[in-house]
Amino acid sequence: MKYIETNSLTDVPGRLLEDGDRFSFRCYPGISCFNRCCRNLNLFLYPYDLIRLRNSLGLSSGALIDGYTDVVYREGSYFPSVLLRMAENEEKTCPFLSEGGCRVYSDRPQTCRAFPVEHGIYYLSATGQSRLVHYFRPPAFCQGQFEETAWTKDSWAADQEAVFYNQMTLEWADLMRLFHKDPWGGEGPSGQKGKMAFMATYNIDAFRDFVLNSSFLKRYKVKSDVRLKIKSDDVALLRLGMAWVGLFLFGAPSKWIKSVR
Repeated sequence: MKYIETNSLTDVPGRLLEDGDRFSFRCYPGISCFNRCCRNLNLFLYPYDLIRLRNSLGLSSGALIDGYTDVVYREGSYFPSVLLRMAENEEKTCPFLSEGGCRVYSDRPQTCRAFPVEHGIYYLSATGQSRLVHYFRPPAFCQGQFEETAWTKDSWAADQEAVFYNQMTLEWADLMRLFHKDPWGGEGPSGQKGKMAFMATYNIDAFRDFVLNSSFLKRYKVKSDVRLKIKSDDVALLRLGMAWVGLFLFGAPSKWIKSVR
């Protein structure tokens, strides 16, 4: 996911895919470049990616973060980025790549799921809304782009079971847009507020414990149906976490949560 700052979407590298535009692509075992795209990646992971990977691998959120990711602070950004840590081998392969292909394929991250389409977030200042934009951008080595199977951005997303991933990415982008301003009051994202915000969005297990076993539900009003869901529904808990970060740091109103006055 990339934020796009431009006066013309056609100036961005790749072919912009509008509704109904078609592109050709097919990937399968036996194609000459099979799995070549799973090497030496700067692969950003979003909160919903971690939920799916955590469940697929049978790990806690903390173990997944510690064992498989790098949390990096980029210049000019007020919230850390989470990247998948490549294996320590010569080709720096994805840690989930096996001889037979991806071993977490059904729960692969959104970036992998979308390939060879790249997503960007285009913010419309006039309306205050964000929308996903889509570009067909396979690497030069990709032979799948020369196959005959044709897709639209929507049919490809449906085929790859990426529609809900895209929705969660857009919700995440709306929160990240607020971090264009520094909310930390001088302590930086590695301070106590930053640790709490990171926990609420990326460490779903720690956040669930915090919500259910602290004074959180006395200090914040959460709708009754949401309170029931968050005990076992990771997506509901993530959405509550994102809403709480927006409220906690920026005072952003939300239907999910309100401060108790």
